[in-house]
Amino acid sequence: METMNGQLNRKLRMALVGGGQGSFIGRVHSIAACLDNRAELVAGALSSNPEKAKASAPAYDIKPDRAYGSIEELVEKESALPEDQRIDFVSIATPNFTHFPIAKTAVEAGFNVICDKPMTFDLAQAEELKTLVEKSGVVFAVSHNYTGYPLVRMAREMILSGELGEIQAVRSNYIQGWLRSRLEEEEQKQAAWRTDPAKSGAAGAFGDIATHAYNLGRYMTGLLPEEISCNLKIFAPGRQLDDYGHAVIRFQNGALGTVTASQISHGRENDLFIEIDGTKGALAWRQEEPNQMVIRRNGQPHSIYTRDPNAPFMNEMGAAACRLPAGHPEAFYEAFANIYRGAYDAMISRITGQPFESKNTIYPNVYDGVEGMFFIQQSVASSHENGAWLPFQCDSARS
Repeated sequence: METMNGQLNRKLRMALVGGGQGSFIGRVHSIAACLDNRAELVAGALSSNPEKAKASAPAYDIKPDRAYGSIEELVEKESALPEDQRIDFVSIATPNFTHFPIAKTAVEAGFNVICDKPMTFDLAQAEELKTLVEKSGVVFAVSHNYTGYPLVRMAREMILSGELGEIQAVRSNYIQGWLRSRLEEEEQKQAAWRTDPAKSGAAGAFGDIATHAYNLGRYMTGLLPEEISCNLKIFAPGRQLDDYGHAVIRFQNGALGTVTASQISHGRENDLFIEIDGTKGALAWRQEEPNQMVIRRNGQPHSIYTRDPNAPFMNEMGAAACRLPAGHPEAFYEAFANIYRGAYDAMISRITGQPFESKNTIYPNVYDGVEGMFFIQQSVASSHENGAWLPFQCDSARS
């Protein structure tokens, strides 16, 4: 009954905001959302340009009468439909500065939301959105999709169960090279808004990809932060936002963490990798080779864990995130779909009147979104103070 979502006995109905012509992440959302055949894309406001929004609809098989010109029109028209026809959730795949007004409109109308990261433009918006979500009771997920990889989830369960002992060091890095030259001057769409402080926010590379690296370390280890020191740098002359940065984090248990992000490293594509040191062992995982994880213990051979849902070494959390047998590469789309899968389970509970967890969820949620914005704010503030140590205890952090 997985296809029919158990007791709900139907597919969830999705609306996509963003994802119009020339979009990358909007198409990813639509594919991931429907990968397990538990949802269908039925409506959308695919661009801030109403004409482009409607012109983009046929590429998603959205019917003309449900191709809207704005989030306001989408919410108004969908809310007026009978309950057995209107959407269940809104997926937001737009630039940073638009996330808050779109999410706010959807949440206040009672629609569940899956939002790209970073969740909002600044921390104040994130805090307000958290309050709105708590008041409305909707399901709210944030697409930190790297937490959906099977071996990441396996590592999380191993760490939280104590297999690596006490965690003492976390090194999380996200290294790219695509902004080595100033593509924003060539009207490259993705570069243009990411390097514009009016659209991206207070940070460039640190807002775009360091948030992923930080979130990955938090998700895998469960360590709570205490203080942060950060240095950000603009290496491309004339660019307005950081394209390289390094942060050091002191965790409450005494562990140290580092987050390094670069978008100007020659030849690096999408190299997110993490190393975690515990008193009983160390772990390493790389997003570009996501189906292998290395465990090291002094005096023992290095162990290479592969993604194999049927292997006895695979724990329950890791196996549950797999769709394919061992040896078949399982990666970006499937990890993204795992975020949707977890959110769907919560949505079904909400629709059918059952209780559901909203904070310590398997998927990143609104509280993780607030913490991500706090990470950006404190990183930028520390860098402005020449790397000064600043408080980094987030009241909204998951336990």
